[in-house]
Amino acid sequence: MVTVTLILFVLARYHSPQLAGITAFVAIFPGLLISPLAGALLDRHGRARLVVLDYLIGAASIGLIAVLSARSSLPAGLLLGIVAVASLTNPLSSTGARSLFPVLAPPALWERANALDSGGHVLSTLVGAPVAGALIGLVGPEWALAAAAGVFLAAAAVMLRLPEPPSDRVPQGSLILNAWRALEYVLRNATLRGLALTLSTFNFSWGILTIAVPVLVLGRLQGGPAAVGFIWGGMGAAGLVSALIAGRFSSRGRERQLMVGGILLSTVAIAVLPLATSLAMVAAAIVVLGVANGPFDIGLFTLRQRRTDPAWFGRAFAVSMSVNWIGQPIGSAFAGPLIGYSLNWALWAAFAICLASAVFPILAVPREAPASR
Repeated sequence: MVTVTLILFVLARYHSPQLAGITAFVAIFPGLLISPLAGALLDRHGRARLVVLDYLIGAASIGLIAVLSARSSLPAGLLLGIVAVASLTNPLSSTGARSLFPVLAPPALWERANALDSGGHVLSTLVGAPVAGALIGLVGPEWALAAAAGVFLAAAAVMLRLPEPPSDRVPQGSLILNAWRALEYVLRNATLRGLALTLSTFNFSWGILTIAVPVLVLGRLQGGPAAVGFIWGGMGAAGLVSALIAGRFSSRGRERQLMVGGILLSTVAIAVLPLATSLAMVAAAIVVLGVANGPFDIGLFTLRQRRTDPAWFGRAFAVSMSVNWIGQPIGSAFAGPLIGYSLNWALWAAFAICLASAVFPILAVPREAPASR
């Protein structure tokens, strides 16, 4: 909900795809830089409480943007500053929540737990994106942001009831030392290195699409904010179904193939977007992207879990996920200038980069590796 609302808010109030791209960049990138410290905190002080902390900061920052915009007191620089500061705690919730699944579920049920993880993410897209688009169309972007802040508070209230899983392997030493050790662990782990190459490239294309698809719908095809939300919601629905189906089958030994298949299907879907002449064509392509996302997530999550020592779940996941995500904010930042030159160029760039990422799971991720190092 926040991603869709924030991008549409910038496009509506500032009329600038370039600023929308920069906003998407600062919403992610600063947090990635300090993610090793976040991982050390998660392994030492527990995950659930730190997830709650990030949700509360998210609610405060999004609410502040809504209030300042309603008062016409939000220059672009202040908007970027608030978004950047709020991003610093993002790894606490993104890594904290994801690293809880392999802690709470036994290894034999990781595929199903990961299907729940992926399904929860796409279910939020299924519901949140259309709600965001509809609210912007009905009551304006400021009220949509305020609603997103309320959802953050509700999420924090839910997480407060989650007991902290016990751990008998709390890392010793300073936070900085543990953060440095996490970087070393990821660099030494051939699987995590290969996943970093795959995901950072793959997510570069997603970063472009995050900006290009709303511009395509709102500009070229003359759709409204609600159309953007429902199109992303269609992706969530398709991803939920495909993730739950893929999670019913063992992925052991097939993780790399699941990832390559998901990337190639995504490439086919992206190729439709520059040629789209109707909202229906865009919606169909985005739904196919959602279908590809489910098996891809199952392969990625289970492979990372199987080849990471459980004692390093918080620290290693924080570094690994941040390196994996780094392509998205960079892609969004590049999307603005590319769209300014040509929307089709931006979409074809996303296609080419997505296709290039398909080689890394096979070439850079080892076929076999120890479960922990």
